[in-house]
Amino acid sequence: MSGRLFVVSTPIGNLGDFSYRGVDVLRSVRLILAEDTRHSRVLLDRYGVETPSTSHHEHNEARTTPKLVERLIAGDDLALITDAGTPLLSDPGQRLVQAAIAAGVTVVPVPGASAVLTALVASGLPADRFTFFGFLPRKGKERRQTLDEIASSPHTAILYEAPGRVAESLRELAERGGAGTRSAVVARELTKQFEELRRGTLESLSAYYSDTPPRGEVVIVIAGAPAEVLDEKALHDEARALRESGMSVKDVAGALVKRGASRNVAYRIAQTAEIGNGK
Repeated sequence: MSGRLFVVSTPIGNLGDFSYRGVDVLRSVRLILAEDTRHSRVLLDRYGVETPSTSHHEHNEARTTPKLVERLIAGDDLALITDAGTPLLSDPGQRLVQAAIAAGVTVVPVPGASAVLTALVASGLPADRFTFFGFLPRKGKERRQTLDEIASSPHTAILYEAPGRVAESLRELAERGGAGTRSAVVARELTKQFEELRRGTLESLSAYYSDTPPRGEVVIVIAGAPAEVLDEKALHDEARALRESGMSVKDVAGALVKRGASRNVAYRIAQTAEIGNGK
């Protein structure tokens, strides 16, 4: 029988947050795959885990994954951990998990700490729907598109950010709408000695961190964009003008959707405008 790949969540700061099950799994497997073995050694020593460990990170996972899958198929149980939190969330491991599944190996999650959920539940912002964006792209078209997506998202957005770029990212988001009204929370050093959650608007938080650059690990939680109240009369007037210019019902409806109308409302208004034109 093949072995199992355990994906084990580790503490994000406070070592006391490690689960009993997590400790048992790390003691029982043949090998621990750690992002940084020196960093993980502190946790392993704290809980008396003597299992051998080896590095598995973004720079070597393409090379090491095939051999690790061979070991799994041969019957070895392996455990994947990251420096802090849940593996694969902006951390290495996706390639190995996918390869193990493709080889018919059982992947067993061992849940625990996650900076994403820790920040969310303490933020006070809606937690019923949210999107995790990981780290923002640093520049270019991809960054602009991601910022636009966050700015227009109707539900809570969560992202990681390097301390030195927090103020800039908050400023860019504020410039895309809701600067003085869009709520956000900057969660810093979660579960550690200097844990801090600072609440405000995108604009006020950007100003604060421009003057007081943060230190440590940072998670940003951003409230969803408020629903826009559409003026149906204005939409009717626009639809009529567009129809008179020669646009089809379909194209007019598409234009109204871009203005924020739902597809059903957009088509209803576009068709009404057509009837009003007598065409």
